[in-house]
Amino acid sequence: MLRKELVSTIIPVFNRPRMLREAVESVLGQSYRPIEIVIVDDGSTDETPSVADDIQRQNGELVKVLHMANCGPGLARESGRRAVTGEFVQYLDSDDLLLRDKFELQVNDLRRNPDCGISYCKTRYRDPTGNVVTDAWKRTGETIRTLFPSMLLSRWWATSTPLYRRSVVESVGPWSDLTNEEDWEYDCRVGARGIELHFVPETLLEVRGHQEGRASDNGVADPSKLASRARAHEMIHRHAVAAGIEPAVPEMQHFSRELFLLSRQCGAAGLVDASRRLFELSRESSSSHHWAGLDYLVYGAGARVVGWRVMGKASEHLDRIRNLV
Repeated sequence: MLRKELVSTIIPVFNRPRMLREAVESVLGQSYRPIEIVIVDDGSTDETPSVADDIQRQNGELVKVLHMANCGPGLARESGRRAVTGEFVQYLDSDDLLLRDKFELQVNDLRRNPDCGISYCKTRYRDPTGNVVTDAWKRTGETIRTLFPSMLLSRWWATSTPLYRRSVVESVGPWSDLTNEEDWEYDCRVGARGIELHFVPETLLEVRGHQEGRASDNGVADPSKLASRARAHEMIHRHAVAAGIEPAVPEMQHFSRELFLLSRQCGAAGLVDASRRLFELSRESSSSHHWAGLDYLVYGAGARVVGWRVMGKASEHLDRIRNLV
């Protein structure tokens, strides 16, 4: 069922009771109506489930709560996506805050620009000490028309920055089961479809730094997260190819170097198959740029002789030395 005019907000949460209350309040405080909120408790082990249920009791039909076994933020968002009914969809991480006019300005923006599928806004960052950075966070202060090729340089917005038309969310399909960089993969899947963006030059979202860390942290030290990052990068590469991004494009060259770095990190962690696949993708994406040829020849030959793990460890050691110089 699709309810016209309704903005549906999906909030996945794991062990953040205080921040969840604040995130929900930022939605309830929106100047725009009608709204609905779907909280997805991703197997929290503290008081978060009871806090979510309490929020639902206080707000009645405005808020729905789903409880699930811990699967990560992507599948939690997917559970929420299947439950919402609005014409517009807002994903909201539980540690982010919407500013009061976000829905009003972005819904109006999409109405004025019927060819655009996503409206995005300036985003600000509040550091763990409470200080607000005045400049726009990452590239959210720039006018960017499509997600490719810029998303190959870095993920330049937050999950909570855009407001989607429901039709876009449905066309992109389900969130993946990735536990790390699932948001970047989702963005690039959107990018592969060439969906047009429109920029609202107002600060409408606050991303908060905090001691609890974010779900995507520790993607190198944790082997399971590193494996998820490897899968995400392979998927992102496929999306870029589907979007027609050629190897000679500077953003693809940057991503190729990132694939090579991640290949070495996977090798050092003993993720041999992932290391080999990422190496081949990196070489495939590198075009004929001079920096790549010798690096690939030396690294590939070494991996065939001593193995991908030994080469990864050796590269890791050399990187540490370079950082000290």
